[in-house]
Amino acid sequence: MTSLPAPQDEPLTHKGLVYPLGHREPEPGNVFRIAPGVDWVRLKIPGPLRHVNCWMLADGDGDALVDTGMNTPEARDAWTAILAGPKSGVRITRVIGTHFHPDHIGLAGWLCEAHDAALVMTRGEWLTARMLAADARDAVPAEMLAFWRGAGWDSTQIAHASAKGWAGFRKIITPLPLGYTRITDGDVLTVGRDDWRVVIGSGHSPEHACLLNEVSGILIAGDQVLPRISPNISLGITEPHADPLGEWFAAIARLKTLPADLLVLPGHGDPFTGLHTRLGAMDREHRERLDELAAFLAEPRRAVECFGRLFRRAIGPDLLGMATGEALAHLRRLEVEGRAVRDSVDGVWWWRAT
Repeated sequence: MTSLPAPQDEPLTHKGLVYPLGHREPEPGNVFRIAPGVDWVRLKIPGPLRHVNCWMLADGDGDALVDTGMNTPEARDAWTAILAGPKSGVRITRVIGTHFHPDHIGLAGWLCEAHDAALVMTRGEWLTARMLAADARDAVPAEMLAFWRGAGWDSTQIAHASAKGWAGFRKIITPLPLGYTRITDGDVLTVGRDDWRVVIGSGHSPEHACLLNEVSGILIAGDQVLPRISPNISLGITEPHADPLGEWFAAIARLKTLPADLLVLPGHGDPFTGLHTRLGAMDREHRERLDELAAFLAEPRRAVECFGRLFRRAIGPDLLGMATGEALAHLRRLEVEGRAVRDSVDGVWWWRAT
């Protein structure tokens, strides 16, 4: 087990954030001691994020686990190595899922079953995960095809996405237990000798749970606060008239009421301090994008035409779904603010500035 660096090790600073661990991180199959009773596990995941962070909290005769990684052979092998190596003989007392995304709860069912552990989540995240797993089917639903057409996808893009079917979520998680333990905002989870207060965010997912240890000054933030990128904020078929970006702005305001000097343990990226600095930067970034997008809508635009105003990279087939969801979230926010209206022409949506 590797541990927190000695005081003489230099922290890194970047854009107003401090990374107290420098370049240090857990090695594959190992854990990294962040603070007494808090260990860090990093697992590889496919895609541009490359990894996800999981946290093991000392919990009496075992460890409570916050997030699990995706259901891939590599992640399962990593857990097997950890539980046979640095955590040999340690049982998982409970699995706490920050939110429903597969890179965070993909192995929750597997670990809960192996350790007879309870699954702990908010109701919104639990129900969303159960719905997506239960709704797996071979063919993409007609409503989804219409949604893609509405956003401006062409026939080639629709065909490429349709070839993947409608069971992707279920393929990258293990079956969840039939029951779970619900947590809500303000609940206090006693884990071993520590109390962790549940702080709920939204926007990236319906009812995202962060965990705050006020005594140790640690915030397990999941994907609600990331150090170098903003989490994906998407409008989707499930709730097409929602305002996820508005919910996310409101969550930033709530998180700004927490102490500014917390050590933030994110779902991706490295532990950092500078919570308020990061929250302010994410808020400004998205508001600036909204302003630029509103100006771009001087002429009617489809969602796919807005990518260049929102993203700094080319959007290929693998990122098309997430980019579309994020573009729709920004366009919807402009509607809510009264700065844009949407028209539908032959099933295709066009936005224009008011």
